[in-house]
Order: sequence, then structure tokens, then C-alpha cells
Amino acid sequence: MSDLAPRRQDRGPQFSGNNAVALLAGGDELFPAMCEAIARAGHDVWLATYIFHHDEAARSIADALISAARRGVRVRVVVDGFGSKASLPVLQSWFEGSGVALVVFRPLDRWTAYLQPGQLRRLHQKMLAVDDERAFVGGINIIDDRNDLNHGRSEAPRLDFAVALRGPIVEQVAQTTRAMWTRAAFGQEWREELVNLVRSTEPVAGARALLQRLRILPRTAALAVDDTPPVHAAFVVRDNLRQRRAIERGYIEALKNARSRIDIVCPYFYPGRAFRRTLGQAARRGVRVRLLLQGKLDYRLAGLAAQVLYDELLAHGVQIFEYTPAFLHAKVALVDDDWATVGSSNIDPLSLLLNLEANVIVYDAPFTNALAAAFDRAVAVSREVTAPPVASGWVAAARRAFVAWTAHWVLRLAGLSGRY
Repeated sequence: MSDLAPRRQDRGPQFSGNNAVALLAGGDELFPAMCEAIARAGHDVWLATYIFHHDEAARSIADALISAARRGVRVRVVVDGFGSKASLPVLQSWFEGSGVALVVFRPLDRWTAYLQPGQLRRLHQKMLAVDDERAFVGGINIIDDRNDLNHGRSEAPRLDFAVALRGPIVEQVAQTTRAMWTRAAFGQEWREELVNLVRSTEPVAGARALLQRLRILPRTAALAVDDTPPVHAAFVVRDNLRQRRAIERGYIEALKNARSRIDIVCPYFYPGRAFRRTLGQAARRGVRVRLLLQGKLDYRLAGLAAQVLYDELLAHGVQIFEYTPAFLHAKVALVDDDWATVGSSNIDPLSLLLNLEANVIVYDAPFTNALAAAFDRAVAVSREVTAPPVASGWVAAARRAFVAWTAHWVLRLAGLSGRY
């Protein structure tokens, strides 16, 4: 089959040009930008998030949403029933009577809800769309960067990123956010929204052919925003429909085409065999492969899952760094000098196979260089792992077996194959 022939099982990223994409570091940069966009809203605001907390930072977003609703803007908010469970009563009191329509994705309001099928599949996306003109996508929840729900406050903010978007890509973000809200609300529109979402991304060729195409596409003369150069970007989701492995495949195809470097930041790193094999192959052919993972653990099992892979990755020449100044929550990657992704998806079974996720893939050298600079700054204050934390032998084998067994049963309980 020709490289240009689309594969039926793939719904690859559909790139559009004439976008403006800006990298935002943490809530300190994201939240003011979101509030400013909401303040400018003329007719629609759609927000989807895993955690919408009730601290001061979250209150600033809530106040912006309430103000927009009171001046006649249609404001719709969907939060995850697990991620926002503790703050839900406060959110409901904030929004009551304000005109903001708040719904919960898979609520856990009674004990029987935990027994329902599919409860492990959560809304993990973080998206805001305003008037189909502005959008924000990333890994940042609506909570202060210095506030951790399990460990309390810290002096240093979490390492996390999002992107601010203008241009054609915004329509896809808006459509996805509307679909999530209407799905959670069990409205009459949600099936139509999901069908439109599925149809919005046409099958494309593998990344090699895609990258070849993008390298020769002429840049349009029109600018997306002011004097910002136009950027090629794609919006990719995990939607439990026809795009179950879209994000994972997007990663793997980019890694296969890497020529000089691969940098990945991920707090929960336990990729499948195909992903690990592709990383190892890239390192063996001379690509510099660096992983930035958690050094300050928020969940010990997540740290254990990554550490059991250290010996395998180090043996292939992959460099591993652990971020220690603060908690790490970023899910970003860059390949060579012109491919990058920012989003909500971790590289583990929950994100790649279960949760609803959203990433933006950017094909642009200036944006990739900006992300590379942020990566290098983070690596400079991290510790490099030069040897596995557990020596080889039966202890290491037992740890690997335990993590693999856990991943297997998580997927089985969610109704998916345990093969990963």
C-alpha cells in the first residue's frame, strides 16, 4: 500500500494553517488569559475540565464566567464527577442563579455510581472555547498551581503548560467542548455533536507522508492574529469512539520520524510496548531521547510504574531526568526542531486507553523552540537518573510484574483488553 493511502483504522491529526499558538506556563499565565478571553465573549463560552477547585485562583475563573453569563453570554461548564467531586457543592453554590449552566460528567453522587460500568473512564480534558474565535487547551486544571489536593500548599508552582489558540483550529476545540457538555447533560444534542466531531477529522496518511506534505506546504500570507506568523496545528482527542488511540499514534508516528532529538515531559509514564520500542529504536539510531518525569511524587504507584521501566530505557540510551523543585503535571513533547504537542494526555494506560483526553500538535519551529527552552530550564534543575533505583534480580522483576498486573486489571475492569 502506498504511504499516501489512508489507513482505515487511523484517524490521524488534521492539520490546518493560519493558526496562532502561544505557549502558557502554569495557571499564573493561563488564568489571566482565560479571564481576559471570557471578558471579551460575545455569545458563547464552553469550558471542560477535570478539576474545578474552590480556591482563589478557581474563584477568579468562576467570577469571569458568572460576569459573562449575566451580560447575556451563553456559558456552559462541564467538570468530571471524580476530579471535581470535593468541590462540587461549592461550585453549585457559586453558579446557582447566575446563568452559568454547570453539568457533571459521570457524577459520583451515590455509592451505586461506583458500580456502574465505565466509571474508570473519566473526563480528563482541559479546554476552553470562546465565541469559536479563541481557545485554550492543555494540562492545567482550574486550581492554584501551588495548591495540591493531596499534599497541601507548596512554595513552588507545579510545572504545567497550556496553549492559547486562534484560527481554524478553534472550531474543533469548540465542537469537542460542546460535545462533552451535551454528553454530560444527556441533552438531545450530544449524539449529533459527537457524530460531527468524528466526521471532522478525515483519515490522513502516516506521519512520514504527513510531515513531507507539511514541509512543502506554502505558508499563507494572511495572519491569524495581528502580526503573529501563521502556524500549522492539529487538535487530537481520545474520545472512546473512533479515535481511541489517536494521541498515542500521533506520538509514535512522530517518534519514528525523529532525526535529532526527542524530549518528553510526563508525570505518569508507563507506555505500551510499541511506544517503548519506538523510543528505543530512536535512541539506537542516534536520536537524543530525554524524558523528564516526576522526582517529587504525588502518587507513589505512578512513580513506581515509571521506575520499573528505567533499566530498559537506560539500556537503550534514553536519558532520564526527575523534576524535583515542585510537583510535575505537564504533558508535553517535542521532536526535532518543528514538532511539538501540549495537552492533557499522560503516557499510561489510563490516559491512552481510558480517559477522554485532548492534545494540540503544533508544526512550527518558533513554537517548538519556545517549548525546548522551557524543557531545558526544567532539566537544568532536575536530577539525572544514571542507574535504575532497584538493581536487577528478583526484586526488580517482582516490581515490574506488580505494575504490569495492576495495569492489566485496570484495563480489564474498564472493559478493555489487558494487552498493553
